Amino acid sequence: MSSYKYVIIFLAALAVMPSLSFAHCDTMDGPVVHAAQTALSRGDVTPVLKWIKPDDEAEVKRVFNLTLTVRAKGEEARQLADQYFFETLVRLHRAGEGAPYEGLKPSGEQEPIIVAADKALETGSADVLTRQVTDAVRAGITERFARALEARKTADQSVAAGREFVEAYVNYVHFVEHVFQTATASGEHEGHQAEHTH
Repeated sequence: MSSYKYVIIFLAALAVMPSLSFAHCDTMDGPVVHAAQTALSRGDVTPVLKWIKPDDEAEVKRVFNLTLTVRAKGEEARQLADQYFFETLVRLHRAGEGAPYEGLKPSGEQEPIIVAADKALETGSADVLTRQVTDAVRAGITERFARALEARKTADQSVAAGREFVEAYVNYVHFVEHVFQTATASGEHEGHQAEHTH
């Protein structure tokens, strides 16, 4: 089969893949794609298996072997085959988290705090990361608290003022509740869990 036929096959495959939503692991410079690139360069699927559930191993191995075959057909085929493998791996990883997925973000689009979290692992110290998160939480609480406190002073003057207070209060309490629940949660991928409503 010519490389152009492989190109057509992979374009068609990419077009019908399920659509779900983005996250840290959905970036081209994220850890899942990095593991996939390592696996392809070594010709060994092992580095990516930790990112998926055991039930998905067979599919990942099948796509990995197909990718190795197709990427040998030329540069254009290699790029498409690699992309298909990345998409498959990230899609299955996200499904294993119970989280949505819509494709891969380009490199350089990770949130700064995610970059800081990865940097903490590289340096072996969470001190800088802890300060960044603590400062952000403190600022978030302080701002919402001040708004709710100010609105509370005039909450009983009119229905409109009362509603303004309720809006500020709900925003304040939800923020505090969400931060606290996230900080005290013991499960994996707490960010994918539904928020509680007040």
